[in-house]
Amino acid sequence: MARTSVLNLPENNRNRFGVSVRRIGAFLLAAGLTVGAASMFGTVAQADGFDWVDVVRIFLIAVSGFWLAWGACTALLGVLFDPPPMPRNDDGPWSKTAVLIPVYNENTSAVFARIEAMFRSLERTGYLSLFDFHVLSDTTNAAIAEAERLAWQRSLLRLQAGGRLYYRHREKNTGRKAGNIADFIRTSGGAYDFMLVLDADSLMDGETIVEMVRRMEAAPGLGLLQTLPQMIGLTSLFGRMLQFSAGFFSPVFTRGVAALQGAEGPFWGHNALIRMRAFAQSCGMAALEGKPPFGGHILSHDTIEAALLARDGWQVRVDPDLQGSFEEGPANLIDYAKRDRRWCQGNLQHTRVLGAPRLKAWSRIAIVQGVFAYLSSPVWLLFLVASLAAPLFAPKPVYFDGRSLFPVFPHPETTVALALLFGVGALLILPKAMLLVRALLKGEARRYGGAFRLVASVVLELLMTSVLAPVHMMFQSRSVFQVLTGGDSGWPAADRDDGSLPFIACLRATWWMALAGAAALIFAWEMTPDLFWWLAPVSVPLVLAPGLLYVTALPAIGRLSRKAGLLLTPYEVERVRLIRDMRLAMESGA
Repeated sequence: MARTSVLNLPENNRNRFGVSVRRIGAFLLAAGLTVGAASMFGTVAQADGFDWVDVVRIFLIAVSGFWLAWGACTALLGVLFDPPPMPRNDDGPWSKTAVLIPVYNENTSAVFARIEAMFRSLERTGYLSLFDFHVLSDTTNAAIAEAERLAWQRSLLRLQAGGRLYYRHREKNTGRKAGNIADFIRTSGGAYDFMLVLDADSLMDGETIVEMVRRMEAAPGLGLLQTLPQMIGLTSLFGRMLQFSAGFFSPVFTRGVAALQGAEGPFWGHNALIRMRAFAQSCGMAALEGKPPFGGHILSHDTIEAALLARDGWQVRVDPDLQGSFEEGPANLIDYAKRDRRWCQGNLQHTRVLGAPRLKAWSRIAIVQGVFAYLSSPVWLLFLVASLAAPLFAPKPVYFDGRSLFPVFPHPETTVALALLFGVGALLILPKAMLLVRALLKGEARRYGGAFRLVASVVLELLMTSVLAPVHMMFQSRSVFQVLTGGDSGWPAADRDDGSLPFIACLRATWWMALAGAAALIFAWEMTPDLFWWLAPVSVPLVLAPGLLYVTALPAIGRLSRKAGLLLTPYEVERVRLIRDMRLAMESGA
């Protein structure tokens, strides 16, 4: 009989009660902040008279405000919530696990360098015999497919991995990644207890993988265990900003997610351990009726798979304490927007699944959150457009109301407007400020280059995200518009180069938003001059969007920030053998 650590017990009624209390508390706090913001804005909006445009604006500010407040509540829970120790099998592991690496027209040498690093890391744990690696290729380029076969054969010899490393190439990419995984489960899944699902750019430490297996063995009801992947390998300024944000802010935010979601947690599609039987029984998904973008195979299938597991009584959990889980990411805003476009379509597809029978209430809430992650941008854009138009529809002021012999002049609500602006800024900045103070007090700053460099990095990240936020809003709004008007994103291959962009590519990608920003400024100057300076923080970055994309994509600027000690992550400050092994394998031509 397996020995389970006495500190680690399965989730009990007390834990479930705690999750419920946190959910209700977060909802009430977010709702209270939203009501306050909407009331304050209503006071400002009616200063020049009240009309139907103001009703629209109050509705839009309430919707956006709730989303903003909910994110702040999640971050606050991440600071306050201390996850309990998780159950683990102290006598194990003994379960057989398949490590799955789906690939689609990828950089072959990089993929197999990561496999070699993970293989050797598992070998050092002494448990390699329990793990088999499977490269599941959906590659459509014949030359890349041949390179994959040759790299697999070389890796077999280099690693002496006969019976441990397999390669399969599908001729037809039915169902995309989800179909690729499903095909493996049907043909080979019966040989394994668990599967570790990775992406082509995933990298995981052997100790982390073994610990995940131990935790799943100790919790028979656990269907999926998700880690928080940290970004590595990005050199551009934009990439380093993403890397730093993921390394510094995401772990605490993920604790907040874990505090709210409990046993109905997230699945982000990769770097997660899954119980084979649970997935096979619960996660079969037929294509949606109709044509893309709302029909066909679901692109963001991971959220739905987590909901299906929870529906059948399996626990889905994210353990924020698990380290040694890595991935790469987009190195420039164009690649980020390209990836985001596919996720946008997948998340909006989920509206077709929202009413599926027997889904848990929190799974439905998670689906709604995923949908609104993309609807929030067009909501903000509509609010800005409505605010520009509002003075044109405002009723003319009535100076004599018939009740007084003296004129009554409109009362400007400047104080309330400033208070509302301060409150919105606080919701955006306060969570990051809390995380900074927490890191400084706990002595964690040394992992980011020291206290001064950490403070400077947080300020730089905040400035960059603020400046790029309007550009991101426009990209997302266009994505939503394309999906709603029938546009299909397809399945673009990932671009994992250094991220540099020619200026003409930046201009082609953003000329339309630069014109929109300039038009908004001109309109405000001519028609609603009182709004000009309020609109400038949004419109000016749009006008400068081509230059912003070009500069933030330059690897040289990223290297300067690295040399200055800015935007550092613990994986740059502390040498990680797994990452070093991967880079050595790439240099040696794995």
